[in-house]
Amino acid sequence: MSAKFRRRWASANRANLALALTLATTGSALAAVATPEQKKACMPDVYRLCASEIPNVRAITACLRRQKASLSDACRAVFEW
Repeated sequence: MSAKFRRRWASANRANLALALTLATTGSALAAVATPEQKKACMPDVYRLCASEIPNVRAITACLRRQKASLSDACRAVFEW
């Protein structure tokens, strides 16, 4: 695998992860976009608990919801809306 491909793949995964966190932290299509603080709060939990779901946005969101009891305090607070 070339270095250029790996960089492009990593960039795509980060973009999908950011989108997943945005969707996970919004209650509806009309809700505000997740703040950088909310994304920062949940990113470690995504990698720790739901890494196998990356880059599937819906799967990451569902995984975080299923893992609510295991989320960090900061990320759990994001989901309590």
